[in-house]
Amino acid sequence: MLKSKRAFPHGNANFKLREDLTPLLRELIQDLPSSEKVDYLKSEVFSKFVSSDTAPAKVRQSRAIFKWLCTEMNNEATNDRLLAVSPEYQIIPGVQYQSFMSRVQSIVIDVIGESVPEKAVFGLYSSGASTSRVRTESHSSDKYTGKAHITERAIQWFDSLLSRSQLLYISRRFGGYQIVDSNVMFTVPKNTEIDRCACKEPDFNMYLQKGVGNVIRNCLRRVGIDLNDQSRNQSLARIGSLNDSLATLDLSSASDSICREFVFQALPIAWFTYLDDIRCHSTVIPDQGIHVNQMFSSMGNGFTFELESLLFYAVAKATAYFTGTPGTISVYGDDIIVPTQMYQDLIIALEFLGFSVNTDKSFGSGTFRESCGGHYISGRCVTPFYIRKPIETLHDLICIANAIRKWSSIDLNTQSFSLMDSILDEDGYRLWCLLATKVPKCFWGGYDVEDNTRLVSFWKPHKSKRLVPKSRTKRTGLGGYLFWHNLKELSPNAASVRTSTLSVFTGRFRSLRVTWDEKVAARIFASEILEDMSPG
Repeated sequence: MLKSKRAFPHGNANFKLREDLTPLLRELIQDLPSSEKVDYLKSEVFSKFVSSDTAPAKVRQSRAIFKWLCTEMNNEATNDRLLAVSPEYQIIPGVQYQSFMSRVQSIVIDVIGESVPEKAVFGLYSSGASTSRVRTESHSSDKYTGKAHITERAIQWFDSLLSRSQLLYISRRFGGYQIVDSNVMFTVPKNTEIDRCACKEPDFNMYLQKGVGNVIRNCLRRVGIDLNDQSRNQSLARIGSLNDSLATLDLSSASDSICREFVFQALPIAWFTYLDDIRCHSTVIPDQGIHVNQMFSSMGNGFTFELESLLFYAVAKATAYFTGTPGTISVYGDDIIVPTQMYQDLIIALEFLGFSVNTDKSFGSGTFRESCGGHYISGRCVTPFYIRKPIETLHDLICIANAIRKWSSIDLNTQSFSLMDSILDEDGYRLWCLLATKVPKCFWGGYDVEDNTRLVSFWKPHKSKRLVPKSRTKRTGLGGYLFWHNLKELSPNAASVRTSTLSVFTGRFRSLRVTWDEKVAARIFASEILEDMSPG
């Protein structure tokens, strides 16, 4: 009989679990009967787990910095190689380097044009930390007032923008700027063993970078590359796993491996000059001081993602042209999909240009493909869920339980939920029960696995509740007003966006009554119907 608590302790939606569920869940997962889908889950589910039992934060950071510096050593060698390479060198069999790079630049020009459009300088502040502001004070509205940072080479471009934008002129009057030489490295958890490096950019550089990134993003959409949608890559990966027609490539440290010389040779001179002026040429590394960069831009730069997508698209298209390979090419950052016939040639070209193909996540043959978070075996979606930290709170319980339910609901050929085929994979039932029985019954009855405020279940309580994040309201003042004007300049539809106040999540939750509804979970466990679901 499946039983659950009648109420949660003292009505506290933030109660801590008394028992450690994570090791028990790990055991249950490992005990699941073998299948392609289950075996893949076992290999992946804890691959991104971070806790006090994994490598200490300082060790993970040190490893990440060491890896970043090793990438920079490779970047230095690549810059030297691309500077000295003979035009007649065959970058792929039968194709001279000069011809190949000429084709790459031609493709780039077809996408973004030879000159930088005027609208490229009109950007937007992101909500990420900058060199002048810590994460807790980094909302976009905060960056319009107070002293901001900028590199010397970017000043000319920002001053030109100030003359055309009244709101930015006002912003400068209320703070001014301070010249800095570098961006600042920080790390974030990546997996159990190592962090991921990124860099905080100077405020005004970030503004300009976001502007040019948005322009490249819009230009790529015209050739079928939509960086706002990962579903195309996921669909193509599934097709590749079905008929072996398409290969998927993933690159290691891709954005950190884009070298200055490669960008110089691939971009029109006007674009290179502008991007080179608004990027950071050096980085402050924790405990190590200033490092002069061999890479062109790092993670954290406002145009890095769009630039790498453009360059990988151009290299893939050039490879297809010279190898005479027809078929679909799709790119999303460093997730690349190409016809299988050109897989090896593309790897050769990418490696000469300084990139390292991640052989564990790249597939040019067989029945498995992975791209943009979609994992497929012979057309069947086997995308795992991930447990990234110990399960300690009610919100953790609901998140993982709903993720288990979603994993159990993936059918043979699609990720969509079908009412005609509404029975979940029973492999996930024991896992779901382990967590569901710890969730107070009043939070049951959800129907959307993407909504982590309620537990998705077949049984519904008479009086339902959901978790609501607690937040405090912060007035944005003049910065919010300028932020609103900036949004309005970029898009008239943004004029209705409220920017005068900001809700700041406190890290805690409260419970809220839910009006009774008749919606039910799209798919259910067979055992879930047979179990006695009453609270008694």
